Amino acid sequence: MKKTLLAAALLSCTMAVQAAETDAAKSLSTVIVTATRTAITTDEALSSVTVITRTDIERLQPASVRDLLVGLPGVAFSQAGGMGEQSSMFLRGTNSTHVLVLIDGIRIGAVGAGLPAFEQIPVDQIERIEVVRGPRSSLYGADAIGGVIQIFTRHGQQDGALSPSLSASAGSRSYMDGHAGLSGGDSHAWFNVGLGGQYTSGINACRVGAAEAGAGCFADEPDHDAYRNWNGMANGGYRWDNGTELSATWLRSKNFVEYDGSPYGGNQAVNQQEVAGARLAFTPLDAWKVTLSAGQSRDDAATYYQGTYDDIFAGVQTYYPRTPVGFANSRRNQASWQNDITLATNQLLTAGVDYQQEHIDSDTGYLKSSRQDTGVFAQYMGTFGRNEVQLAARHDHNDQFGNHATGSAAWGYAFDHDLRLSASYGTAFHAPTFNDIYYPFGLGNPNLRPEKSRSGELGLSQKQGAWNWAVNAYQTQIDQLIALDPNFVPQNISKARIRGLEGQLGASLAGWQVQGYLTLQKPENRDDVNNDKLLPRRPEQTARVDVDRQFQAFGLGATWFVSGKAYDDLANQHRLAGYATTDLRASYAFLPDWRVEAKLANAFDRHYETAYYFNQPGRTWFLTLRYSPSTR
Repeated sequence: MKKTLLAAALLSCTMAVQAAETDAAKSLSTVIVTATRTAITTDEALSSVTVITRTDIERLQPASVRDLLVGLPGVAFSQAGGMGEQSSMFLRGTNSTHVLVLIDGIRIGAVGAGLPAFEQIPVDQIERIEVVRGPRSSLYGADAIGGVIQIFTRHGQQDGALSPSLSASAGSRSYMDGHAGLSGGDSHAWFNVGLGGQYTSGINACRVGAAEAGAGCFADEPDHDAYRNWNGMANGGYRWDNGTELSATWLRSKNFVEYDGSPYGGNQAVNQQEVAGARLAFTPLDAWKVTLSAGQSRDDAATYYQGTYDDIFAGVQTYYPRTPVGFANSRRNQASWQNDITLATNQLLTAGVDYQQEHIDSDTGYLKSSRQDTGVFAQYMGTFGRNEVQLAARHDHNDQFGNHATGSAAWGYAFDHDLRLSASYGTAFHAPTFNDIYYPFGLGNPNLRPEKSRSGELGLSQKQGAWNWAVNAYQTQIDQLIALDPNFVPQNISKARIRGLEGQLGASLAGWQVQGYLTLQKPENRDDVNNDKLLPRRPEQTARVDVDRQFQAFGLGATWFVSGKAYDDLANQHRLAGYATTDLRASYAFLPDWRVEAKLANAFDRHYETAYYFNQPGRTWFLTLRYSPSTR
């Protein structure tokens, strides 16, 4: 009962740095809040940023969040099979646990493994995504070594009209997808609700022969692995005449996924991800804005084998699915108090306190089931003529790893013709996960220390007429990297050095919209055993080009993506070959609010792997009917 009351109290007011503060003077497509925890334009950011809007989402016709993010600067994915299978993202060559992921300002990710479940996030419920590359621990605390990704759910419009939205899709491998939503509002209130579902019969997740090869899933189950997802979301808010604003958000995604496995590791899973919270913002004084927010994220998972829950350690199964034996449920409560104080024209001080409580409940029997963290932070942003300065510092106290301090400094200079130069330096850290520290049977290490990083970056960008471009060079060094020793116990024994160069180029040419991205990186292991070897599943080169053109009611587009080789292991014995894919898409607005869309993914049916011995989908087609009122 106490836990329920705590959750209810937190849900009454949530962390939504989602402060996508509805600044009427700024367009959502150019305003970001993730880089500084305050609303600024992308031109004001001194970090490398990419924003994906709802317009981009509908243009690209993605089936998953991975489809949206793959190929962006510094972004690489690996996936253990097709749609719905476990995926991992590597941002700027750092580990998959080194990226902080937020949904409407609320931190997500299973407490046990520390991994955000990108494959469970329904793309139909997303309004926009902000990708901020580079260390952000000085603002957000643990885990933001590679950067921060914030996903904002769809919001209601304040135009006084009710706006329903519908979409229905069909495709290869019995693919089906549907979404229905309703939004509305007036000058004070707004709301949005939505329901959706997705299904595919899937592909064979793991290549035949994996058991003999001792790789991949270590099992041979040559069957199609299906995926089902059910999701719902709701958010709303009210803004008073004096600017005080109260808002709330909720998202739930539940899925059933099959994979290739065995009685010891299961071959089916039911996962549920839920995020809920609220936010209150008000201005006690003209120069002082206060934001109180709190929220909760939950990740519940249960494992089956052939329809029964699986418990590898007890060595038994139960044929009563309503009483699970194998499960891991995690909960993260968080709250924040943020103060934005205008010191003078173009000078802003942001200071506040973050609180986080993590809890895990599992049949595995962790040696400890909860921990807490309190972080105090401050940031100064100032503009002096052509110069812009950002300074940030934070102190975290965690009841497991003690005290940790991080900081960052950034400087920018505006030349003529909208040419901007920026330089930054920052430190960050990653707190060991529950699996790292508390796992039973002698496989956890309570003496682990946080992984620490130091990053430097230099950037140059310009927006001129129909053209825009940016180049960023960076280096990240990570100390006390956690790796497994010969007895499979995690130890602070590794180091890594990552050097990279990122480029973005966009243009509007004769009605064609062209956007290109390039990543060149060297993610190297620097320990004594695997020195100079590449870190696993991180290609040294990736490139992506999006080309689109609208011919009145008709739209045409294509995306070309190429990835260089990578390796699946620390010793670089298992090579993942480079590959290239091409996606083709088209749309036709046959009525003002109705549109039909078609997409052919991996049009040339390329075979490739992003994890050793795990298959990826071949040529796949999608057909979508969409109703989206022009008043949105």
